[in-house]
Formats: sequence, structure tokens, C-alpha cells
Amino acid sequence: MRARAPRADRSNAVHAGAWWLWALGLATAASRTTNMLLLALVAAVAGYVVAARRTDAPWARSYGAFLRLGLAVLVIRVVFAVALGSPVPGTHVVMTLPEVPLPHWAQGVRIGGRVTAEGLVFAVRDGMKLAALLVCVGAANALANPARLLKSLPGALYEAGVAVVVAMTFAPHLVADVSRLRAARRLRGRDDRGLRALLQVGLPVLEGALERSVALAAAMDARGYGRTAHVPPAVRRLTAALTLGGLLGICAGTYALLSASGAGYGLPVLLLGVAAALAGLRLGGRRSARTRYRPDRWGPRAWLVAGSGAAVAALMIWAASYDPAALDPAAVPLTAPTLPLWPALSLLPGLLPAFVTPAPDRAGREERADLVRESAPEPVKGATP
Repeated sequence: MRARAPRADRSNAVHAGAWWLWALGLATAASRTTNMLLLALVAAVAGYVVAARRTDAPWARSYGAFLRLGLAVLVIRVVFAVALGSPVPGTHVVMTLPEVPLPHWAQGVRIGGRVTAEGLVFAVRDGMKLAALLVCVGAANALANPARLLKSLPGALYEAGVAVVVAMTFAPHLVADVSRLRAARRLRGRDDRGLRALLQVGLPVLEGALERSVALAAAMDARGYGRTAHVPPAVRRLTAALTLGGLLGICAGTYALLSASGAGYGLPVLLLGVAAALAGLRLGGRRSARTRYRPDRWGPRAWLVAGSGAAVAALMIWAASYDPAALDPAAVPLTAPTLPLWPALSLLPGLLPAFVTPAPDRAGREERADLVRESAPEPVKGATP
């Protein structure tokens, strides 16, 4: 008789949403400062947690791509400052490029000219801020299981979650089909490069994708996907109003928190928007007549991970209102960057997930055991071993 795959203890697994909340807390802290040392410290905190708790799953390899993207953004920002100038006036001229004469209607825009050290420092600070935000997003992508995150979507976003899951499932099949067909062409002595080879490979790939789509649609229809419960029109209108108003409140509150002038009213607007959006999503979930198979639970570790990110964001917002000059030093006059003590200490709670979450080998074994158990068929009673 076929042995049943071992059941993983999912009480130790961290909810995927907790990793995203932790990363968003670090990103909020990075958006409140232009101090290069603090931005480097934010990236170092995110990198340490990723290095300590990243598994060998395929999505965990995306962190290196985000690091390269952040470096590319920093280089592009500096190149633009050199070629198009900087809004910060400076007296320390590094070099002088040939300036392209522009018509009178393009006043205020220049190409070439003087490149000052103050302008370069300002560009590096802006580029490092955006790079730190990308590093935080990359850390969330590397630590959070996307499949588990989609399983945790509320019922109102059920259709969107199904579409994303189907897309994530079909993409590896397309890549495998292209590799298989190119290998078959090479074995037959045909060229697998060029436009002609691409057209000859693309048609079988498209045909296979359509066949899988039709088969999947029939299987989903047979299993009852797409059924919706009857909801009164008044409830639908209230759901739409709450969801739209909540999203607008979240956007307005987030913008106010990221700007220096709206920090006072940004948090209440953000909380009201989140509450309205959650209420709209809860009402919208009534039209989805379904149950969730083995839902991920929000345990104590998830609260610690999400709370550490929230603590970092709150402490950095408080530090920005308490000592704004330390978090946003002036580019003129040109001075060496300094590391303020309290803002730097406020980033240390972001290291908590590296010590309270399971080790990478244990987490990887739990996820692989989950996949084996969910894919393995149940043994038939009375079957011959």
C-alpha cells in the first residue's frame, strides 16, 4: 500500500501577508529619509533577514534581480543628473560638459553644462531612496510564498486570485513547451534561432496552450467554479461604495504619510480607508459561495513579523517629526553624511523576523511536504498493495 506523505506542521509557518507587511514597514521607513547611511541601513536590515530566512524555493531567487534593478535605478538617476543637470545649485564643479543650445520655449531645461558635487549628492540620495524601496519589495517577494498569499485573498477578490493562479500555473508549461520544441528541432538538424524558427515553434506552443485552456475551463466548470450567491442590489451598491471609498482613503492616507506636510492627518485617513476597504471586501465575499482548503493561519510569529515592520515605520515617522534635519540633511552646503542615533536604532526591530521565524531548511521541508501531500492521491480502501 502506498505510504501517505507526511503532514507538515503548519503552525510554525509564517503567513505570507506578514512578510509583506514587514517589507512595507521598512519601505515606509525608507521613504521618510534621504540620509544615505539610513537608507543603506534599511537595505542591510532587509538583506540580512532575506539571507537568514530565505528558502531554496524558485521565488526566493528574485531578490538578486531586485538588487540589480535597484543598482540600475541608482546609476540611471546619476546619469540623468549629469546629462540634464540638477535642481540643486552648487559651487563645487566636478566637470563641465558641452552644453546643447535649446530654443527659448525650453527655458529651465538644459542638456550638458556644469556638473557639481552637490547635484551628484542629491541625485545619489534620490536614487538610493528608490533603490531601498525596490530592495524592500524584493525582500517580500523572496520570503513570501506567492501561492499561499493568493490563497489568503478575501472572497471578493476570488476571481482575480483564480486568474493569477491559472497564469502562474500556465507560465512554466509555456516555457517547458518552448524548450522541448527547440530541442526537438535541434535533434532533427533544424535551426532553432531566428524569426522563422520562432514562428514554427510558436504555433505548436499556442495550440498546446489553447488545448490546456479548454481542458482547464471544462474541469473548472465541472467543479463549480464561477458560481455566485444571490446578493441584494443594495448590498452590492454598498459594497462598491465602501471598497471604492476605502481605496481612495488608502491612496490619500499613504500619500499624506509619504509627504512631509500631511503626516498629521495621513494616519487617520489611512486607517479609515483600510477599515472601509475591509468592510467592502467582507460584504463582497458574500457573493462567493466557496470554502477555503487548509487556510493559512495568522499565528504568533506572523504577529511578530508584521509588528516589527509596523514598529519600524512608526518609529521612523516619529523620528521624522522629532528631528527632520537628521533624516533629510541639506545637500547645500556639502557635508559628510552622519548617522543619527535614534533613527538608526528605530530600524533594529526590523531584524526580529530573522530570530523568531523558522530556519530555512525547516521551512523548506514544510513547504515541500505540503506540496507532496496536496498532490498525492488518497489510497483506495481495499486496493491491492
